[in-house]
Amino acid sequence: MKQRLIYGGVIVLLALNLALGAQVYFTSAAAAQKDSAYPNLELFSYVLEKVRRDYVDGTNLTYQQLVYGALRGMVDTLDPHSEFLTPDRFKELQNDTQGQFGGLGVVIQNRDGFITVVAPIEDTPGFRAGIKAGDRLLKINDQNAEGMALEDAVQLLRGKPDTQVRLTLLRPATGETREYELARAVINVAMTKDVNGRQEYPLLDGQIGYVRLTQFGDRTSAELDRALKKLRAEGMQALILDLRDNPGGLLDQAVEVCERFLPRGLLVVTTEGRNNKKERRMTSRAGAYRDLPLAVLINYNSASAAEIVSGCLQDYTATRRCKAVLIGETTFGKGSVQEILPLAGDAALRLTTSKYYTPSHKVIHEHGITPDIVVPMSDVDETFSRLRMSPGGIAAAPEAEQNRLRDARDRQLERAEDVLKGILLFTARNDSHPPRNSGRLMARGEQSEAPAE
Repeated sequence: MKQRLIYGGVIVLLALNLALGAQVYFTSAAAAQKDSAYPNLELFSYVLEKVRRDYVDGTNLTYQQLVYGALRGMVDTLDPHSEFLTPDRFKELQNDTQGQFGGLGVVIQNRDGFITVVAPIEDTPGFRAGIKAGDRLLKINDQNAEGMALEDAVQLLRGKPDTQVRLTLLRPATGETREYELARAVINVAMTKDVNGRQEYPLLDGQIGYVRLTQFGDRTSAELDRALKKLRAEGMQALILDLRDNPGGLLDQAVEVCERFLPRGLLVVTTEGRNNKKERRMTSRAGAYRDLPLAVLINYNSASAAEIVSGCLQDYTATRRCKAVLIGETTFGKGSVQEILPLAGDAALRLTTSKYYTPSHKVIHEHGITPDIVVPMSDVDETFSRLRMSPGGIAAAPEAEQNRLRDARDRQLERAEDVLKGILLFTARNDSHPPRNSGRLMARGEQSEAPAE
């Protein structure tokens, strides 16, 4: 009797095992069928042909229009930074990195279903109008911008110089809706500027230099070299590197900027994707300004390559390989890598393939870089700072705006000057009064700083 019960139990278990195995097999087969390329391509081809033949307003539809639209929709579902680039959009992107294009001068992205301003570019119609990072475009020329494809928004914003664009924007921080009517302009972007918005580079008080990087285009490092050489010839003892409102740009330029302030061979940034990990290190060039006390200004509008530079300098200051202090506000947090893949017909694919990590492996994306010294700025102070560093300065603003800005200050810049003056004073005192134990430390072979690589 017991044997029969045991045999019966074994048979039941085997049957259950076979049934479960069969269910898993058929479920896996069904899932594999759903994720197979050929049936889905067949579905796409069927819908493409059906729309081409039977759509009521599709008399003039072309296969290219339908395929381009499908590609835009597919890539737009991935993340706010990936994009299918039509030939016109690809050409615009190339013009952006070369520093000249026509439009309003605002960097935008698709975020949470809204066309959102990443940063206005300095000395452009959007910048002078007071458009800020985080502003959402509700309407462009009376067209509803909610849910609009990024490429379509770019096409509406750009056009011939002196033509008008009407914008309705929402500022989520205050809930305020604002309307603008702006004239497009040819945007010639200087990659570096001095404290007066020019390229003359006078020293500030205390022999402190100042250079503002407006973006990381293909001329940034060359323009920075010219500025630094002029400042050094004037007797520069410390430097303020202003990355506020810098929307980023080319990774190669970010690496070259870091090279000026660090020893050779150091890791600048790591990019990590699904199938690869790449390290970007500095070339054999030794940092000509590595011993220069450095204050780096950042704010919420600092993004991408600006965050790579500030994060790299912050990490190596912690290990005593450079002398940088970050001042301002936490940055935007745009730390993903987009590769540009040219396609047939002069189109291209901009695809997010990895994320940036600082040398100490801090993630930048959606976290940003936190400054060493937090100095918040009010809206009035920010407006004052922008106008003061623009051509014409405060005098170019309307009289009502000048009155509003009478008591405003660039508190972040002031704090940077104070910090650097303190460092220079402390260094001068130490040089004139070396510590008593310095000889003992050297005798024991110890060093006060990490050796240069």
